[in-house]
Amino acid sequence: MKSIRPQDISTAQFHAYMLGAIAPRPIAFASTIDKNGNVNLSPFSFFNAFGSNPPILIFSPARRVRDNSEKHTLENVREVPEVTINIVNYAIVEQMSLASTEYEKGVDEFIKSGLTPTKSTLVKPPFVAESPVAFECKVNQVIETGKEGGAGNLIICEIVMAHIKEEILDEQGKIDTKKIDLVGRMGGDWYVRANHEALFEIEKPNIKKGIGVDNIPQKIRLSHILSGNNLGKLGNIEVLPSLESIEKFAIENYLHQLEIKGNDLENYLHTFAKNLLEKNQTENAWKVLLYSLK
Repeated sequence: MKSIRPQDISTAQFHAYMLGAIAPRPIAFASTIDKNGNVNLSPFSFFNAFGSNPPILIFSPARRVRDNSEKHTLENVREVPEVTINIVNYAIVEQMSLASTEYEKGVDEFIKSGLTPTKSTLVKPPFVAESPVAFECKVNQVIETGKEGGAGNLIICEIVMAHIKEEILDEQGKIDTKKIDLVGRMGGDWYVRANHEALFEIEKPNIKKGIGVDNIPQKIRLSHILSGNNLGKLGNIEVLPSLESIEKFAIENYLHQLEIKGNDLENYLHTFAKNLLEKNQTENAWKVLLYSLK
């Protein structure tokens, strides 16, 4: 394990480690306006949601590492404390990247990127028409975390209006993860597309109480075939399957007719259970594993 104290290396080096490790990060495509009415559009990946009542978003235009200068977005929200935060999906990711170019103050990145400014309802900065979701926000507070290059400036925003494209909604009127096709920021020039093979589901425990990994029989818990993720899924079950259901499953899947014995049988059954877990058939995986203990 390589251990590093931030003060022992350059800010740029530690910045790169942070961006490589803390990822993927959502992108706040922020539209702001200065006191003279000049619009700025710029993306920031130091961004997330921090509450829903009131609905709060925070993003951070950090001071530039190379020369300690501030970004136009930060200057603008000090003059006009309003912003629209536009969500970035795959359809606009190249235009978003183009808008990150450090154009001179007063240059309109909407024009440079070819994106369409749309008049907001309650705030002055326009939102991006092509964005799947846009939030009109008032700026409640700006918190400086330092004065040197790389220091953050936490812009705390309260959502006052949301615009959501109907084509990204499912039949229940909720945002469909596959339809919205989001992208996230990685380190360097890398991004990740949250679609297709990149998507997977994990059942949330919520109010139910799983038995926990500590209550998994030792012979299963110490399996060299099952991974930590497999054990986590097994530990999320509330009640183990009954003996009757285990026997029924074994008969239906011809487990009682297997001719292999000893470690070979255990390895076979643990592999079978692992495959079931990958298909989200947790209860059936438990039946196989408990059968292996017989």
